Amino acid sequence: MLFPWSGSDMILCVQGPHPLLAEEKIRRLSLRGIEELSEPIMQPLPVMAFQEESAPALAAPVPDSNPPQTRDPEEDLLCIAKTFSYLRESGWYWGSITASEAKQHLQKMPEGTFLVRDSTHPSYLFTLSVKTNRGPTNVRIEYTDSKFRLDSNYLSKPRILAFPDVVSLIQHYLTSCTTESKTEAPYPPPSSLPPLQKEMAAAAVHLKLIRPLGRKDSIPSLQHLCRLCINKCTANVEQLPLPRRMWEYLKQYPFQL
Repeated sequence: MLFPWSGSDMILCVQGPHPLLAEEKIRRLSLRGIEELSEPIMQPLPVMAFQEESAPALAAPVPDSNPPQTRDPEEDLLCIAKTFSYLRESGWYWGSITASEAKQHLQKMPEGTFLVRDSTHPSYLFTLSVKTNRGPTNVRIEYTDSKFRLDSNYLSKPRILAFPDVVSLIQHYLTSCTTESKTEAPYPPPSSLPPLQKEMAAAAVHLKLIRPLGRKDSIPSLQHLCRLCINKCTANVEQLPLPRRMWEYLKQYPFQL
């Protein structure tokens, strides 16, 4: 993935002195849809008093057949709760650390190492911190309509894929980066590029997701490691000759990372 430093596709998280609690953010985001629907509607201008001539009769306005639907806050709460559950199982969710702390953890790591943490911005829940070819950087993860996507500007937003949870989002881009590294040719050196492309390459950062950085105080269990191996081999665990309790355990974290 290619993110220019000068554009708004790459949004750096602003470190805040007092990060908000996740519960407060959930309440704000879940009620956002209702707040937007409660905005006052523009009223028609009054008829001028000096107009004495009779105006032709106007047809009655036809009511909108597709009125805006009110979002259910419970749906948002369930979606966010499921995401938190997946992230806690992952081992690479670092909670409420700051951007500076994430930078310290990633500074000496190889390119492509990443972690997910709570965002210090009140309008976002999570931030992806990743070691790039230019050093550690941060990308906010946006939540809208029960979907998560990487933060981007308004024009590119329709082209950004959305996912039901954060782990699915990370797994998609990690798989994409792995596939591209095996099939695509390496990037040409800047000296061999035309002047315009050379300037664009100088102002760009290659964002690759290769491996997560696990928490030092969250060592994965042997059961979880076996679950990851099974998930890498098959996506249909119901077809495996396993007890029902093991099926349920595998479904609690249906991911490969």
